[in-house]
Amino acid sequence: MLFNVFLLVAGLVVLIWSADKFVYGAAAFARNLGLPPMLIGLTVVAMGSSAPEMFVAATASMEGMTDTAIGNVLGSNIANVALILGLTSLLGAIAVSSQTLKREIPMMLAATALAGYLLHDGMLTRLDGVILLGLFLVLMSYLIWHALTNKQQDPLDAEADAEIPKDVPTPRALFWLVLGIVLLPLAADLMVDGAVGIAKAFHLSELVIGLTIIAIGTSLPELAACIAGVLKKEDDLAIGNIVGSNLFNILAVLAVPGLIAPGEIDAMASGRDFYMVMATSVALAVLVLFSGRTRELKPWHGVVLVSCFIAYQFILFQSH
Repeated sequence: MLFNVFLLVAGLVVLIWSADKFVYGAAAFARNLGLPPMLIGLTVVAMGSSAPEMFVAATASMEGMTDTAIGNVLGSNIANVALILGLTSLLGAIAVSSQTLKREIPMMLAATALAGYLLHDGMLTRLDGVILLGLFLVLMSYLIWHALTNKQQDPLDAEADAEIPKDVPTPRALFWLVLGIVLLPLAADLMVDGAVGIAKAFHLSELVIGLTIIAIGTSLPELAACIAGVLKKEDDLAIGNIVGSNLFNILAVLAVPGLIAPGEIDAMASGRDFYMVMATSVALAVLVLFSGRTRELKPWHGVVLVSCFIAYQFILFQSH
């Protein structure tokens, strides 16, 4: 048991560290290529922050643990909103003014609804994976096109520019990029092995271990990014990290188990857990887009979100 805990913690630490170095190297390299900061933020940084989920999903799928991979995606999206955004808003009101977020949030809702429709039959097929990945590529192409052609200043521009590493020599950027790519799958393998051992010891299902320990662990980079963003008064970037990560998870990461290990899924994933994903996504949209002229997430919103997350975790463990 202790060995499994060690594997889980060691895998998680290396996973978070290597994801951070991957994002650092990739973002610095992209800046050296002359790409706009907004474009780097929407692509490299957003995808890099979801790298832990991607590699864990791939590792679990290759080991035949499709439910763990799906649980990781659903659990991460729930944790991103209810736990991470909830905890972050406890630090003070988070204001939203970016027009980019007002486009991305409806995209996130539509993508989540599509994923629910594909999962409702209790199967995640290879065709489902192709559809999700195809939509992800279409949306990314649109966001890239819009970032390159839109000349209007967006508050997210300056915030994204401030976060992208400057004056990093290209060889050093490539070194961190490659090191991150090498370590990420190794760390994901350690983490999955440790989580499976713990799940067996406590008689937890593959789905629940993905929804809880693994999901919270792989969401820690978003927690660090959100808290740092709010402390630096980069509110739009903090929420942008959550929205971008959830969009990437529900399309690109959920496609992985469909492509690698298609088949039947735990009925709870397409019912109880998906409904929680949809509820938290709608809550985010309502709080950000329809919270009056101020468009702020207030500390009391954080209390409600975190309370919902704790209640959900309690329900998960009570059901086993």
